[in-house]
Amino acid sequence: MLPIIAGGIGWLTNFLAVKMLFHPRKPINALGLLRIQGVFPKRQAALAEKLGEIVSEELFSISDVTSKLREVAGSDEIADIAARRIEKTISEKLLKTFPMLSMFLNDEMITKVSGLFLSELKGLLTEASDEIAKKLESEIDVKATVREKVENFSSDKLEDMLFSIMKKEFRFIEIVGGVLGFLIGLLQLLITWPYLAG
Repeated sequence: MLPIIAGGIGWLTNFLAVKMLFHPRKPINALGLLRIQGVFPKRQAALAEKLGEIVSEELFSISDVTSKLREVAGSDEIADIAARRIEKTISEKLLKTFPMLSMFLNDEMITKVSGLFLSELKGLLTEASDEIAKKLESEIDVKATVREKVENFSSDKLEDMLFSIMKKEFRFIEIVGGVLGFLIGLLQLLITWPYLAG
């Protein structure tokens, strides 16, 4: 029975260890001497702070977003879209609104006027993207946003999220506890067998 009992104890201790990552959610005073609380509920603020640092420094920064915004604003694709829109506006809306302009605006002139507007528009897009980027950089703090969101996670949500990701790993930890307990019990049995048999 010793290996079976030891295996049961090994499994139970690891099962409790996994559960104690999340429970008890609120601190409990045991005998007035020991304060017990689950690891994640107890360290949620520290976890939120560290995650905020990691995300903002290693994974995602607002400067990455703003540099991409500037790059896209000055790209050829945006320039082509703007050029087509300007030509369409001149040839369809401007000439319908002012029919007299059709005497002066042939296709070559429309292209020249579009080029002039496009040159101005590129400058406007560059300026606008710079202003938007500065505003985003001054107003969005990735570290603080991540920290706040993680701090505001309910313990239930955090537990569900981690269990959905690591369910197999937690189960493996429990099984390993049982197997190691069984092997230790077997070793104890082998060591004590001569005394038990005698």
